[in-house]
Order: sequence, then C-alpha cells, then structure tokens
Amino acid sequence: MCIAHAACADDDTSLSARFQQWIGNTDPTHEDWSLHGQATEIVQGYPGFPASYSGANSLSSSDQVRNSTTATLFLGRRLWEGAAVYMDRELYEGIGLSDTYGIAGFPNGEANKAGSWSIKTNDARLFVRQVIGLGGHTEQIAPDQNQLADVEDISRVTLTAGKFAANDIFDNNSYSHDARSQFLNWALIDSGAWDYPANSRGYNNGAVIELNQEKWALRYGIFMEPYTANSSDFVWHGLTNAGQVAELEERYTIDKNPGKIRLLLFFNSNREAYLSDVLGAADVNAALLAARHYGNDKYGFAINAEQQLTDGIGAFARPSWNDGITESWMFTEIDESVSGGLSISGKLWGRPDDTWGIAGMVNGLSSNERKFFEEGGYGILIGDGNLSYAPETIFESYYAFKINQYMTFSPDYQFVLNPAYNADRGPVNIFAGRLHLEF
Repeated sequence: MCIAHAACADDDTSLSARFQQWIGNTDPTHEDWSLHGQATEIVQGYPGFPASYSGANSLSSSDQVRNSTTATLFLGRRLWEGAAVYMDRELYEGIGLSDTYGIAGFPNGEANKAGSWSIKTNDARLFVRQVIGLGGHTEQIAPDQNQLADVEDISRVTLTAGKFAANDIFDNNSYSHDARSQFLNWALIDSGAWDYPANSRGYNNGAVIELNQEKWALRYGIFMEPYTANSSDFVWHGLTNAGQVAELEERYTIDKNPGKIRLLLFFNSNREAYLSDVLGAADVNAALLAARHYGNDKYGFAINAEQQLTDGIGAFARPSWNDGITESWMFTEIDESVSGGLSISGKLWGRPDDTWGIAGMVNGLSSNERKFFEEGGYGILIGDGNLSYAPETIFESYYAFKINQYMTFSPDYQFVLNPAYNADRGPVNIFAGRLHLEF
C-alpha cells in the first residue's frame, strides 16, 4: 500500500482498473476518479508469562487472544489539473492485547487506544492535494490508495491540507511502514521516539508542503495537537498547541541498488507536563494532571534508511530520539529507539509475490521518565505501578503468503524482553495471524 505521494505499482486487471473502465476512462495514465479498498483482520495472542507484580497499565500475565478488524474505502476525485480531493471511510472493531496496554513497542499496528468491542465507522481522511509542476523531466505516478494516476514533473511542489495522518507523508519506508502488509509492531512501522501529532486513531488536521527533485525531497508539516494525552479533542491554540515536522530525503544508488535516507526533525508544543515538576510528589499521577499547561515542548529526531542489497533483499534501519523531558503525549512511551531488519522477496525460492521479514528493536526511556514510572506513574500505554528498569527489546518475524491477486495471509511472531522496560515481567511470546484483502 502507498498512501504517501509517491509512485506505486498496480495491475491493470485489478478491480480499481475495472472501475476506471466502467466510468469510461480509457487513459490509464491519467485518472479523474479513483476507488480502492482494503480489509485487514489480525488475531493475536500469547501464553501466560511470569510477572512479579502488575499495575493498571500492565500487560496481563495471563494468556489471552485478541483481534482487530479494519476496512477502508478510498475515494479520490480530480478537481482541476494537478489538484484532487480524497476521502477515506473507515470501519473498525477490536482492541489490542490487554486493552492496548503493557508494551511501549506495541505489537499490533492496527490496534490503538480508540479500539472498540463493537463495529464503528468514521471518516479517517478528508484532504485536498495540489501538485504544482516546475518543468523539466516527467514521471508516471501510478494509481493507488489516495493517489490518482497522472504524469507529473519530477521537479514539483505538492501541497496537502485537511485530515490525514502525519506518517502518511513523513517517515516512510519501503520495507517497514504498513502494519497491514509488513511488520506489525508500532516501533517498526514508525520511528519509536517520534511522538507524532495524532488523535487516538492516528489521524490529524494539518498541512504539508513538499519540494521534490530527482535525487532529493524536502517536506515541512504543521499539525494540531489534542487537548489531553492520546485523545481526539483537538483545540486550536496557535503555535502553543501544534506539532511541527521537517524531513529531508536523499536518494542514491550503490552498485545499481537504490537506497534512501531520511532525516526527520520534530518540535511539539502542547499541554504535556514537564516530568521534573511531578517527581517526588505523593501522587505523581495527580501531580502530572496539575502540571499540564500550554506551551510545554518536546523535540527530537529520527534517521530512516532503506537500502536494496540485492535483487530480492532489502534492509532498513531507524534510530530515533527525543528529549524525554515531558510526558509522552500522542504515540507511546519511547524516548530513544534503534530498529532495523531485512525484507526478503519470495522470488529467491520461487514465490515472487511472497515476503519474509525479520527485524528487531531496542527501546529506552529518559532518566526522568524512568523515575516517573518507578514512582507509580501511568502513561499512554505503560505503567506497572513500579519499575525495575531495563531496555525493552523486541524481535519480530512475519511471512506474507500471497494467496491471489487480492488476498495475503501472514503468520507473525514477536518476542518481547522486558515489556514496558520492566525486568520483573516477561519475557512474552506473541503469535499472530493476519488476513489482508486489497484492491
């Protein structure tokens, strides 16, 4: 799947191509309408594991199985030359393991804090995109979700505004950025220490400007931030309640093998409390609520690299860091993270549409955030009531088995050492099966 503004492969026998034929579009290089869809079912569980104690936000030490279901209809319509509007209608059901608590690098990228035991729907995205060509050589933009087929100048400026996800455009990676078809873990599909601006389902209101050239791209975005942590209550309060992000992408080849490296810088300003103001309080959770006010800041960076090693094997790496001075506000409690892995095409064993992924990560907390959880603090995803600190280390492997043109099944395994940075709990062995349909 490709949601970001980039060229993606498609198949002229797909349902979306048949839709183009049905509406009378005879030019596959230039679409005025687009219609795509996806559905993903993930069943995930683990056997019981040892735990010396548990708190309100702990991963349950008893064995359990949970599911998540999403389905999305992606609709696009050209407005005028270079401009289009996109709307995504989403259906979701299910909740993550332990109600999506207990692991900072959470093991299901389709589960979030806005899960539901019943089926719910919402408008996931509604945004306008304007492409302004700057002349010179052109390239074919293939049809895909939230992307009309077109021929565009390689040198171009792209403006995107409305409701979408910050990581639709930023922090992309060919080998690890989509929980519906690649790795499942939150801190593998995105840079763990980027507390990216989002509501509790991962979407936001914002605007992005991109300058694309043949060998590089530069992006800047500004987004609203929620009034309370990990919620959907966006309130306009100027730059004291905004998330800003900039990214420089460089493209290159090594021995004819393409690669990319992205440097992402972010600066969030909102009501998140400074942890030093609450440490040592009789009740650090109550003190945290009282210490929140507009204008508190968090900043950090992420480096995101991908490199084709051979025809059929690609590697990726993502180190990321934030200052760890304030509480985590929107994503998860990770202040520093290093992740990386391999994506191996099934063409090496006669299954060209299959993919085998292997990856790992090490996540860490700042000294202030460690003390906060040692004193009984609770965050967005974690909080055991106490903490015997150790880095959270996670290994994941999946195999995506292509059943037919539209359907893929992926067994997945994750090993979690020191869940929620706690050496007194775990390790945990997590097994999953994912069925993904897409057109």
